Amino acid sequence: MRQLEDSLGVPLFERKPRGVSLTSAGDELMMTVNVLLTTLYQSVTRIRNVHQSNAVSVLATHALAQFWLFPKLIEFNKAYPDIAVHVHAMNEFEAASLNDFDVGILYGSGEWSTLDSDFLLPEIVYAVAHPALPVASVKTLAQLAQANLVQIDTAAWQCMDWHQWFGHLGIDYSPQDKAPVFNQLTLAFRAVQQGMGIGLAWSFMADEALAKGELQRVTAFECVTGNGEYLVSVKHRKRSACAEVFREWLLESMVG
Repeated sequence: MRQLEDSLGVPLFERKPRGVSLTSAGDELMMTVNVLLTTLYQSVTRIRNVHQSNAVSVLATHALAQFWLFPKLIEFNKAYPDIAVHVHAMNEFEAASLNDFDVGILYGSGEWSTLDSDFLLPEIVYAVAHPALPVASVKTLAQLAQANLVQIDTAAWQCMDWHQWFGHLGIDYSPQDKAPVFNQLTLAFRAVQQGMGIGLAWSFMADEALAKGELQRVTAFECVTGNGEYLVSVKHRKRSACAEVFREWLLESMVG
């Protein structure tokens, strides 16, 4: 520690008769080291998961993992109880992120030079609300734009918000100042389920709730972007036996 302090040119510890305490510089360094250690631990865990012989590691967004993938994992576990599935959920990732995972579910056009990809789901986005919310009078896009809309803050990741949704349908939209805002799609959807307002929903997360009467559509307008969710893996790396089993099972489940 003395050598580290000498190299930095600042004291990291305040030495007292009955112990030591961190200086402000030491406290700052400790926070940085903790972040680096956490990142290192996560990387080691992901790499270990990739190389487990009886496991498959899967990368997906939070919303897709919760609303679409999780129910399928229950069925997969029944069919293949000896294969462990490790799911890592994060909202912002790209093709290079797949290097530490067996497979992933990636949003886009399906064209990635470094990845093999199989189409899973189209992107279809529409407006929904709690069944008890009085929205019968909302019939046009102009009326919808004036309603209480639950907002999604997409500044930190790639996701459609109300401005983009209306833009696809030829309407210029700006959110009201009083609108509730959430930085996670799962949180925004939860707010809609609790009746806080009208929200955007992707078909993979809302179709079942609509069928059960747990949500209602608000207008018949929807945005079909032409993009979708793709099952992907690194092109120049052979998939493990477990990853191949999982891939084939998931693709077959989409056919049925």
